[in-house]
Amino acid sequence: MPSLTTTYDASQHCTATASSKGRSVAMDCPYTGKGEELSPGDLLEAALAGCMLMSMGAVAKRDGIDLTGTAVDVELVGTPPPKIAYQAIRAIVRMPAGIDAANRKKLEKATDACPIKRSFDSSIDLSVTFEYPD
Repeated sequence: MPSLTTTYDASQHCTATASSKGRSVAMDCPYTGKGEELSPGDLLEAALAGCMLMSMGAVAKRDGIDLTGTAVDVELVGTPPPKIAYQAIRAIVRMPAGIDAANRKKLEKATDACPIKRSFDSSIDLSVTFEYPD
């Protein structure tokens, strides 16, 4: 049984359902749909950000580091029509205050363990910047 099934509903709208979890997310096309739901690109941004946060979270849990409030902003940079594709992805990780240099290094390295981050083709310029308030 597939872990996720995505169904075309009509009018540039789809629903992805994880039947084992009883959860779903609606999507539509930001160009030709209604633009009311998350787009596939939005979900790609969220997947990358969530994966990096969870990778850092595993290290934080192990080492007793509080990551509460850490946020990731992701920007997808695309090529113009007619062949739309992503050529660059820029992520900014906004870290909380009070993380020492040794833990910063561990947490930053942990983002490299994110399987989604590692899955992008090398032709995509993927940059991750970390911002610390202190």
